[in-house]
Amino acid sequence: MRPEPVATYRLQLRPEFGLDAAAGVVAYLSRLGISHVYLSPCLQAVRGSTHGYDVVDPTRVNEELGGEAARRRLCDVLEAAGMGQMLDIVPNHMAVAGDQNPWWWDVLENGPSSRYALYFDVDWEASEERWPNKVLLPVLGDHYGRILEAQDLQMRYRDGVFTLHYHEHAFPLDPSTLSDLLCKAYATSDSELLGFIAESCSRLPRPHVTLGWAVERRHRDKDVIRRLLVQLGGEEPAADAAIRDHVDRINTDPDALDELIEKQNYRLAWWRTAGRDLGYRRFFDINDLAGLRVEEEEVFDAIHALPIRWARAGEVHGLRIDHPDGLRDPTRYFHRLHAACPDAWVVAEKILEPGESLPADWPVAGTTGYDFLNRVQGLFADPAGEAPLTRLLEELTGEAADFAELVHDCKRQVVKELLGSELNRLVSLSVDVCERHRRHRDYTRHELYQVLLEVAACFPVYRTYVRHPDGTVSEADVRYVTQAIDQARERRAELDPELFGFLHGLLLLRIPGDREAELATRFQQLTGPAMAKGMEDTAFYRFHRLIALNEVGGDPACFGVSVEHFHDACAQALARHPQSLLATSTHDTKRSEDVRARLLLLSEMPDKWTAAVHHWTKRNAVHRSDELPDPPTEYLLYQTLVGAWPIDAQRMAGYMEKAVREAKLHTSWTQPNDGYEQAVRDFVNAVLQDSEFRAELDDFVKLLVTPGRINGLSQTLLKLTTPGVPDIYQGAELWDLSLVDPDNRRPVDFVIRERLLAELEGLSVAEILARSDEGMPKLWVIRQALRVRRDHPRWLGPQGEYRPLRLTGGRAAHGVAFLRGEGVAVLVPRLVHALGGEWGDTALHLPAGHWRNVLTEEVVDGGEAPVASLLGSFPVALLVREEHRP
Repeated sequence: MRPEPVATYRLQLRPEFGLDAAAGVVAYLSRLGISHVYLSPCLQAVRGSTHGYDVVDPTRVNEELGGEAARRRLCDVLEAAGMGQMLDIVPNHMAVAGDQNPWWWDVLENGPSSRYALYFDVDWEASEERWPNKVLLPVLGDHYGRILEAQDLQMRYRDGVFTLHYHEHAFPLDPSTLSDLLCKAYATSDSELLGFIAESCSRLPRPHVTLGWAVERRHRDKDVIRRLLVQLGGEEPAADAAIRDHVDRINTDPDALDELIEKQNYRLAWWRTAGRDLGYRRFFDINDLAGLRVEEEEVFDAIHALPIRWARAGEVHGLRIDHPDGLRDPTRYFHRLHAACPDAWVVAEKILEPGESLPADWPVAGTTGYDFLNRVQGLFADPAGEAPLTRLLEELTGEAADFAELVHDCKRQVVKELLGSELNRLVSLSVDVCERHRRHRDYTRHELYQVLLEVAACFPVYRTYVRHPDGTVSEADVRYVTQAIDQARERRAELDPELFGFLHGLLLLRIPGDREAELATRFQQLTGPAMAKGMEDTAFYRFHRLIALNEVGGDPACFGVSVEHFHDACAQALARHPQSLLATSTHDTKRSEDVRARLLLLSEMPDKWTAAVHHWTKRNAVHRSDELPDPPTEYLLYQTLVGAWPIDAQRMAGYMEKAVREAKLHTSWTQPNDGYEQAVRDFVNAVLQDSEFRAELDDFVKLLVTPGRINGLSQTLLKLTTPGVPDIYQGAELWDLSLVDPDNRRPVDFVIRERLLAELEGLSVAEILARSDEGMPKLWVIRQALRVRRDHPRWLGPQGEYRPLRLTGGRAAHGVAFLRGEGVAVLVPRLVHALGGEWGDTALHLPAGHWRNVLTEEVVDGGEAPVASLLGSFPVALLVREEHRP
């Protein structure tokens, strides 16, 4: 039986918490009311992976998580509990770590003639003349020649296999390049076996030969050679020793080793070359994650064989598709996936910018919930705080708080510095396209580079979805491309306007040709990483007006969401994607839901916050070293401390190191500034060892704890009752003050959670509130709301109507209320600090009938119900109509 989605619970698998551990918490999650366990990727990943997105072999279950046997045990436990499973899958990329990925290893060994060359998005034709038909591998810590001469590159021989090594990196050696080595190793031997090996090596086809017969012959001969080498080593130890001796001689001769390396199907290079010359598409700027050509049916089938088999067998009911915007043709991908497993509940990790909608032609249930996250938290940002918090930021930094301009500058920076190789591939393609059009063939490579760079920096959303060869271009595609072109043309008035017009036509498939369409397709795969790295991973770490708003899919320039807008968005969600996920914390959020719920209160007390920050800045000057850290970084620290307090120095220092590296102003991941980072660490440690500052911080946070928790309960209840399927991130059923990963991937204490859930049954509402520090009120809201969802699927499911309920009175703006399916009414407060608990004459207009608050067991009649009474015993209200049960 396929369970209907009620709520998901995300579990982060890792070697210390594998599939058997997941099975061990199923009973607890079932009692909590969860319908689907939502697993992070479980296919074979890089050894020691803590997240699973670095898959190296999609044909088997991760052995470090327990392998197939543990997966089967989990499926059996879920089936016995009547629960389902949602699985996170990664179709866009694979990790290419040494010999752990058999497909990539084969590509390196055999080049374009590899049977897996089609699988990876390698642009063989774009190789430089100095390394034709080779994959550039930017893994060296210095220039190739220096590494070679320092003898840091070493060849090894074992069991008939030759490999090349650089510290922890390993690379295959093409057997067809070993003929000279073997002949020299056996210069004094008259072995017929050696002669056959040498002859076989010499006749192996070169890597650039890609005909099927050549591929098969190549692999067959390689296997023969390997068997013979093993046999030779076993039967003639002296001969085997001769090989090893010759390998040792080569390792001490840079010229000889260089000659051998030059014959391989890859080119080893300094890691910095990846910024300009890399010939394969990556996941963002991560060199160890290579893009896949999942648009090819063979590749799609290979990547999805296990998830599709499990979905068809009813063992997996939902699929979460990671980063579909990286794919060449996401629309075609989702249609192929739907055809392969039409009954699967599929959600896409699609980041929607404000005002953007999910493509209507994607056969998916919805997104993973970032659109809801930003919508719901916007209710708790007070627009009145925008101006004073803007002034504070400008006072501290001495710069204008212009987020849009900052995003443009950050995107431009990352496209140039981090995504330079992807941009250069586009430029080369653009040169080729311009050569085909006499009116445009005289544009220089520099001009094409500048135009593509500027348009990518100006792009307002992650990407468009124009499709070749069917020529599909949506109205949204036209709107976004036109907006980007117009802004870029305005910003770069010195460039030929006609070139912008030509690119406009290319990106909208208005200029025919395969290469022209290829340019449009490739450009779409650039703008997504540009947005992710430029805004989320750079601008969000520089713009500190109110960091709670710096969240994935959000716009920090948009300060608050009106109740009316929230209601309209919920109604649209019900009409378009009633089974989309609703998230408030995920493994990718910059801060947990409870940290943000507390920080949003600063918008309601800007004057008090401003005074505190100025005071702390002055009193902590003694802890700075050479005026470091800089004011923006210090301000980020104070907001983070307030949001996550109490937090220890180690966690805080780890977060700040990541934050300043992501900001890319004084240090970065690729060029760390040890002096600056040490100054930040020293400051963090000093202020947290300052007892007077800690006391002041503690006093300030005490003002925020209770109203912050009310904000948290409000957004939790909204998530559990608005249209969609609520998603709970591991551990967040209690208060969770986590920061960005890896902080939010710390182990979860399920023993405590099981105990608290068991104790809920015997507690009164007053006792639950008295144990607020343990997180009992949040656990209570989740447990009770999920019971209502389970008991009343017609009211809270996809068919359940969504209708705003009217609030009247002087404090009506501080409440959000709505009706689901004529049988469930929800009321939550907002802007609670300014409210101060005083509702006055504010009333909720309930439909006729008798309503029971399942959080307090109080019963109220329909009509005008005083909000002060409804929220007198508990901070939020969940009312169920007593009659007309479905």
